[in-house]
Amino acid sequence: MAKKIKTIVKINLKAGEATPAPPVGTALGSHGVAIMDFVKDYNDRTKDMRGQVVPAVITIFEDRSIVFELKKAPVADMIKKTLGLEKGSGTTPREIVGTLTKTQVTEIAKDKMDDLNCDTIEAAEKIVAGTARSMGVKVES
Repeated sequence: MAKKIKTIVKINLKAGEATPAPPVGTALGSHGVAIMDFVKDYNDRTKDMRGQVVPAVITIFEDRSIVFELKKAPVADMIKKTLGLEKGSGTTPREIVGTLTKTQVTEIAKDKMDDLNCDTIEAAEKIVAGTARSMGVKVES
C-alpha cells in the first residue's frame, strides 16, 4: 500500500551547503520532519555541484518520512553563470547587463528541458529568452 502524502515543499538551496537553519528548518520543522536527516542527505547528493543553486522538491508523507528529488539550477542562475554575472539588472528596460547568443540560449534550454513545462526545444528557448529579458540580458535573434 502506498504511503499517504501530507504535503510537497519546494526549496532552493546552495549545493552541499544546506543547514538546519532557515529556510530548511522553517519549511520542514512545522511538518515534524527530521531536519538533520534531510540536510545530511541533501549535502551528500549535491557535494559535486558546489557553488550552484540546486532546487529540491520534498514530498512529506503522513508518517513524517520524506523523499526528495533534485532539479536543475534555475534558468536565471544558468544565465548568470554563462555570462559570468553577479546579478541581473536592477533597472531592466534601461540597463542591459549582457548579451546571450542564440547558441547559448539553446544550450541552457536543452540543459533545463527536463524541469520546464514544455514539450519542444523552441518553447524552452522562449522561456529562457523571457527570463533573460526580465533580468536585463539582451538576446540575439
